[in-house]
Amino acid sequence: MAIEPIPLRRDDVDHRPPGMIGRDLDRVLAGLGAPPAPVLTRIAQSWADLVGPAAAEHSRPGRLVDGRLHVEVDDPAWASQMRWQATTLLARIDDLVPGAGVTEVVTRVRPR
Repeated sequence: MAIEPIPLRRDDVDHRPPGMIGRDLDRVLAGLGAPPAPVLTRIAQSWADLVGPAAAEHSRPGRLVDGRLHVEVDDPAWASQMRWQATTLLARIDDLVPGAGVTEVVTRVRPR
């Protein structure tokens, strides 16, 4: 037995072409106070270049909401390091992704 799609009436069909999922995802993210998806992806991919290889081994970017980049570190000493270099990190992010809207770095020590 073949399965056939349910026929739609002409007034049930939206005649607009399908949109790009990225556009829809960006709209949802904006509603949540988050930047477009490529922003955090670009930051994560460039993390070692942004903070340096040693800091990258002990930290990772988490979420980005309302301009706050949440960074997780594995030790309180690295939390201090992230707070100390926050201004430099913000400038590097702005150079990497102009208009990303990252205005603050919030550091959190991950539970071991």
